[in-house]
Amino acid sequence: MAKILSSEFFFNKRFFESVLYLCMGIIIILIVLNAEKTSLEKIKQRGEITVLTRNTATTYYEGLDGKTGFEYDLVRLFAEQLGVELKILLPGNFNEIIPMLNGNQADLIAAGLTVTEARKGLVRFAPSHTEITQELIYKTGKKKKRPRKIEDIIGKHLEVVAGSSFEERLVELRKTHPELTWVANEEMDSDELLQMVAEEKIDYTVIDSNEFELNRRFYPELRVAFDLSEPQKLAWALRKGTNDEALYQEAETFFKNIRDDGTLTRLLERHYGYARKFKPVETTVFLRHVQNRLPLYKSMFIEAGKRYDFDWRLLAAMAYQESQWITNAVSPTGVRGIMMLTQRTAGQLNVRNRLDAQESIMGGARYMRLLMEKLPESITGQDRIWMAMASYNVGLGHLEDARKITKQQKGNPDKWLDVKERLPLLSKERWHRKTKYGYARGREPVVYVRNIRSYFDILVWSDEREQKQPEKTGRDPTSIIPKSL
Repeated sequence: MAKILSSEFFFNKRFFESVLYLCMGIIIILIVLNAEKTSLEKIKQRGEITVLTRNTATTYYEGLDGKTGFEYDLVRLFAEQLGVELKILLPGNFNEIIPMLNGNQADLIAAGLTVTEARKGLVRFAPSHTEITQELIYKTGKKKKRPRKIEDIIGKHLEVVAGSSFEERLVELRKTHPELTWVANEEMDSDELLQMVAEEKIDYTVIDSNEFELNRRFYPELRVAFDLSEPQKLAWALRKGTNDEALYQEAETFFKNIRDDGTLTRLLERHYGYARKFKPVETTVFLRHVQNRLPLYKSMFIEAGKRYDFDWRLLAAMAYQESQWITNAVSPTGVRGIMMLTQRTAGQLNVRNRLDAQESIMGGARYMRLLMEKLPESITGQDRIWMAMASYNVGLGHLEDARKITKQQKGNPDKWLDVKERLPLLSKERWHRKTKYGYARGREPVVYVRNIRSYFDILVWSDEREQKQPEKTGRDPTSIIPKSL
């Protein structure tokens, strides 16, 4: 009996060992097979590509019609080419972006990375999509002298983003200019450092030319002193392993196709063209347009004002800020018409033809009224008007983010004077990464409202002057224009 049990035990032991070895073999085979899959095969298998980017004006942010940004639009098209969904991943700070890629936390980087020799040792760059230069920025003024060479900034307060290509360039320059010093800021991004220069807290900073193009309208007193580098290329970054070769080839094909069919040119124009063409309108030019253009649309503004309970001159001021009273105005971002409505907003308002002045003005007035109705009841008086106006420009979501920050900082979230001080924080990474809607060009709605208030004041002055029909005095009309609050 004992021998029989022993035999059965031995048989069962051999059986279980065989099963165990078989399972282990299958697991090993599966691991080997999976390891042999390329990154492109893995992307298609899971139906999703994960892309590392930054929450900035040149890369990715939440716009009026949803997610947008030059790099975002590019990777969205790339995901469509691959037939997969797009997943955006935002690192905690800039220094983490390449380690996260090489740590297999993402498939590629699309974050406006400058192609440098140091980075070539860490990643493989796809074909370049943009060429930029590094620019030294300074503030103009009567007592400010423009620096023209490296020697002029030695001993001055220069700050750049830590871990950036700017810092790499300064390290190179110090080989021939050993007295050159700077501060590598680990907490601020380029936009924040621009503000530091504008506020004269630092003397200089360095920024890529494409970023300065988008920001210069918010800092009219800032100028380019000189180029700190030769033209450099921006490109996506991929891992350098052999398993990423197929993904690189797909990216190579993608960029060839969008260059050949003009898509890349159109995207560059959409995101940068408007900023390149931007020129502030002087008061004298505005007054000339009041005489020449406004009469064509004045009755429409009056009618829209009566229907939606607005001062017609406020609507006219908004339209001028949007389009300079040009009915067929079209921006590179797709908004169009005298009130510059987005396609989605026009659809919601049943505006069939955005280039029809009557439809556009009525639609813009109605949209402004809807925005005012959506604001909390605690916002009253003129504060309600200015906040709705800011929402017209940047969106209700971003305005609400700014109101929350205002409350956190012990300000009054129902007062425009308090909220407008916090809106620019939405372009700062340490603030916008904690908000619901993320990055926004926070200074834009502040400038937007300020300009409209200025235009409104001039229109009120002009309208009252016209009604009174005073005698000509030969006085410069701009000298008695009231300033906006």
